[in-house]
Amino acid sequence: MGLTKKLGKIVGIGLLLIIAVFNIYVLVTGKTYVYKALRYNFADIDDWKIFEQRQVDTSKPQPWRTSTQYNKRKVPAKLDSIHTALGTVAFLVVMNDSLQHEQYWESYSDSSISNSFSMAKSIISILIGIAYDEGKIKSLDQPVGDFLPSYKEGSKSKITIKNLLTMSSGTNWEESYSSPFSMTTEAYYGDNLKTLVDNLQTNSQPGQFYDYKSGDTQILSFVLQSATGVKVSTYASEKLWKKIGAEHPAYWSIDKTNGDEKAYCCFYSNARDFARIGKLYLNQGKWDSVQVVSSNYVKESLSPSLIKNKKDSSLVDFYGYQWWLVPSYRGVSFYYARGIGGQNIIVIPSKNAVVVRLGKKRGSKIGVASHYAETFTMVDWVLDAY
Repeated sequence: MGLTKKLGKIVGIGLLLIIAVFNIYVLVTGKTYVYKALRYNFADIDDWKIFEQRQVDTSKPQPWRTSTQYNKRKVPAKLDSIHTALGTVAFLVVMNDSLQHEQYWESYSDSSISNSFSMAKSIISILIGIAYDEGKIKSLDQPVGDFLPSYKEGSKSKITIKNLLTMSSGTNWEESYSSPFSMTTEAYYGDNLKTLVDNLQTNSQPGQFYDYKSGDTQILSFVLQSATGVKVSTYASEKLWKKIGAEHPAYWSIDKTNGDEKAYCCFYSNARDFARIGKLYLNQGKWDSVQVVSSNYVKESLSPSLIKNKKDSSLVDFYGYQWWLVPSYRGVSFYYARGIGGQNIIVIPSKNAVVVRLGKKRGSKIGVASHYAETFTMVDWVLDAY
């Protein structure tokens, strides 16, 4: 046998051993979700096709008015090129409660559902605020252990609802999107979110550092479920989606049949209905004459946490209660919900405007505040064109 054939045989045997060891590890540890993670490789805006969903019902649709200036303002070349480069599938601007601009790409339309990714975190924040308003949560400083037995003892007993809202729980959740064995990957592709959350431990004092973790939002969802006695999607339907006149049902991915919502992500809706979330906050929690969530909670949730950033110990002025904040830009302030694929619900109070962008990718990050460049390009156009 020639040297080349011998080497080929050795390499082949080595690969088979690696595959065998990998499969043994997966089966012994029970991490079979890894097979699904490797199959689909990376989270997609159309992942409703591969996961089970729970419907978030609507009631009496309230279509947006269309402005007389609808789609009459030309999108600048810079923004247009960003849409192309980052795979935008939906982009709209609502101002003064009217649709001003609307674009769709590929096969997407005003009724196509798309993954919210982490914009769902802002929705969970709203739902927590509603439960707080209703007295189902007594205080935002209430211990999580009042709702979840696995958080009643040890260092976890010090975690409060506010710690979770401000991403300062101090848990050992691993916010990694590249490793198939990370907690975030297991949460996305696995089938037991409750066990994953119950098994978390703390590695720093709750409230000491801001450290962005999807696990904090997932814990919040279990607090919400315990406090209200209903599934998160049911509460979202009755207390939010029906109240804001959504035109279409939304869908929330669940971890298994009759399971729990992937609350940190995976709320599926369309650009027009996502814009309603922005309008609700633009109007301090009120929809028409109905106060959906109190103005006090809205104000508090849009206030910077001023907790030390774990990365550099600077005080966090860019994050509130699961909302991203820009306190000052070109003489205005704005805030937004954000997802990993560059999903945005941007609210610009000085313009009475809401901007929604849905798509496949996000661009380059700017500084320690973790904002992304394309967010400012969209805001620039609204400030300049309207």
